[in-house]
Amino acid sequence: MQPQPPPRRRIRPRRVAALTVVTALTLAVSTSAGAGHLTAPTTAGPVGLARSSALVPCMVHGGLGVQMTEGLPTPPGYSRSTGTVRALTLMVDFPDAPGQGKAMDRFHEFFPQTQDWFRNASYGRLDYRAETPVTGWLRMPKRFREYGIERGAPFDPGYRNLVQDLVSAADPRVDFRSYDLLNVLVTPNAGPSALDTVLSVTFAGNDDAPVADGVRISNASFVYSRQDDGSGSYDRTGYRVLPHENGHTFGLPDLYTQDGGGAVGHWDIMSEDWGANNDLLGWHKWKLGWLDGGQVGCAAARGSEDFTLSPLHEAGGGKLVLVPVTARTTYALEVRAQGGNDESVCRPGVLIYRVDATVDTGRGPVTVFDSRRNSGGCTRSPNVHAELSDAPFAPGESFKDPRHGITVQVVSTDEDGNYRVRITRT
Repeated sequence: MQPQPPPRRRIRPRRVAALTVVTALTLAVSTSAGAGHLTAPTTAGPVGLARSSALVPCMVHGGLGVQMTEGLPTPPGYSRSTGTVRALTLMVDFPDAPGQGKAMDRFHEFFPQTQDWFRNASYGRLDYRAETPVTGWLRMPKRFREYGIERGAPFDPGYRNLVQDLVSAADPRVDFRSYDLLNVLVTPNAGPSALDTVLSVTFAGNDDAPVADGVRISNASFVYSRQDDGSGSYDRTGYRVLPHENGHTFGLPDLYTQDGGGAVGHWDIMSEDWGANNDLLGWHKWKLGWLDGGQVGCAAARGSEDFTLSPLHEAGGGKLVLVPVTARTTYALEVRAQGGNDESVCRPGVLIYRVDATVDTGRGPVTVFDSRRNSGGCTRSPNVHAELSDAPFAPGESFKDPRHGITVQVVSTDEDGNYRVRITRT
């Protein structure tokens, strides 16, 4: 478990401080708890690729000792990320923090927006179904303060007691074997405001989780408070903390660091989930099984090769080009333009970033390269990392890695927003 940093004073770093504990929550999953979906030993992402596949040189492998890796394929134990995924969703309150209003009002702060977000991000390959067998507030037997919940460390007695009490309260009315993951929507008046400390956290692969109906409750997302920045956008954007947390149940790491979202900015919901809507990186879409092998190019050979990429938010067409550097690192290229989940893109172009499978969650496993360093960016949307908002490369611009003899040139774009890129390796 990482030492927990002290609270910070601004919205984004406070969220960083609250969620750095996710690293400690992603321990190896026990798959011996019996049959059932919540701990199904599935492997998300591009599995079963033939050894002769042209993509094999670009299959970056996870580093040793990395708890939640960007490597391929995603280790077993997380929730599946394609097909129908049933999300058990429970609304919870406490004797000292009774639910305000109807529990289903809390539910509708997140749905159907979360289903819509996953449908758009996955091109319809993830059929996310939030189910509420208990439609009222599920009252916990202890006061919220008695659980001693602060940052969500997985082995704290308070959190263990909360999960056990939750299971005991729900079990008479819930068949846990029927679900793939668990969402716990806590009444917002329990705990601090998200402007002070964000407690929302995910247990992904927690083999100490309680057993209910023969399955371990291993992939569970807890959401507290409301991520309301006061800009008036909460009704439209406040739900986004849940797709972020569910991303962990699918095996995706945090892309921010203790210093904030400066490594990736607003280009992936696993980096920033406050403020305006945004999508996942193409690497994550491939990792989750939402892109076909034919939509991914691999530039591993010497010489020059051209690729055509269409905007990531559109279904079909080429979506991702990988330029491997080592067995555990690669550059990735994709086109980001306004549309779909990418509503805040203010400068379309080719986004270039490095994926490092040796770097753990919350420590910067992905780095976006800025085509206009120190420009200040092109957006003023609240809680969006402005400096990287104009990071994509435009036609005529190049990215170079002289050490590894790699050059990426953005050659042209057409009226449909497709871009032609040229990769040269010497």
